[in-house]
Amino acid sequence: MPRDTRTPALTKLRKACLALPGAHEVEAWGAPTFRLNNKLFAMYAHADNHHGAGHEAVWVKSTFVNQGLMVQHKPKRYFLPPYVGTSGWVGVRLDGRVNWRELTELLKDAHELIATKKKTGPLLGAKRRASRARSGTRS
Repeated sequence: MPRDTRTPALTKLRKACLALPGAHEVEAWGAPTFRLNNKLFAMYAHADNHHGAGHEAVWVKSTFVNQGLMVQHKPKRYFLPPYVGTSGWVGVRLDGRVNWRELTELLKDAHELIATKKKTGPLLGAKRRASRARSGTRS
């Protein structure tokens, strides 16, 4: 059993993520990741690897607006994670006192971002095709 599976914070994180509809766990880059339809919505970062940078954390898919507000409001709790911070993801430190209600809501939002994209993707494509058909353009 990898050491990551024994941390109390990861146990709570795993429970919160896997309670979301259709969520599943995949180990990637040596760490647990949480996905919907194989699209990442959260990634665990152990304190002992370069992803955690000395802090046990989770990286959560977010919007740029929410990311900015969280990091500005609570810079000791939230941070811009490497690699994905430039895409709107937010890092949440899991060491110290964690507001699990708040984190669970963030995870739900991240899950919903993936679910909404999945729901609207084909719909938007159908609207584009219908618009092209009405205007007589192709492609």
